[in-house]
Formats: sequence, structure tokens, C-alpha cells
Amino acid sequence: MAIILDADVIIRGEKGSFDLHGWVAARPDEEFEVAAITVAELWHGVERARGAQRAKREGYLRSVMASLPIITYTEQTAYHHARIWAELEAKGKMIGYYDTRSIAATSTSSGA
Repeated sequence: MAIILDADVIIRGEKGSFDLHGWVAARPDEEFEVAAITVAELWHGVERARGAQRAKREGYLRSVMASLPIITYTEQTAYHHARIWAELEAKGKMIGYYDTRSIAATSTSSGA
């Protein structure tokens, strides 16, 4: 079973408020992955940045992504996303739309 990294963890690593590389290195027996929808969120941040910030952000993202397998968003993921979304909505406990897809649905459909 792998640990699925969310965008906020990777972003905190970029901003220097979290030592992502050190944290991963301290867990040599763990596998880490990232959901495809999370990759879209991260690239969105690159696209919004300008000048030197964009170059820095893109370089960081490319370095992180080079070492992480990407979990695809499949029809099965979409099913789990819809189910989890409906359950949370019914309980009045909605989390972010992207978090529903990237964390809950992806980890459920991939068996993580």
C-alpha cells in the first residue's frame, strides 16, 4: 500500500514550510504516489505563476513528479468519487471537491 501525497503537502514543500524530501527519505520502506487530479492542481499553480516564481515552481514540481508514480483517474475512480461525494453531502460534511477526488476516490479505487 502506498501513501498518496496531496497537493497541500507538495506545495508546503515548495514553500519551505515542510521538508518533503527529508520526510520521504526518512521512510525508505514506504511507497509514495500522487493522483492525476493532484497533478492538475499543481500544474494549475505553475500556470498562474509569473516570471521567476513560475520557473522556480515549475522546476520544483518537475523534480517532485520525476520520482512519483501517478495514479490515473479512471471510471472506477469516478464511481468512488461520486459515492463518497454523495455520502459526505448527505451528512453535511463536505470536504473540498478536489480532495474528494484526489484523496478519497483515488485511494479507494486503487486499494491504497
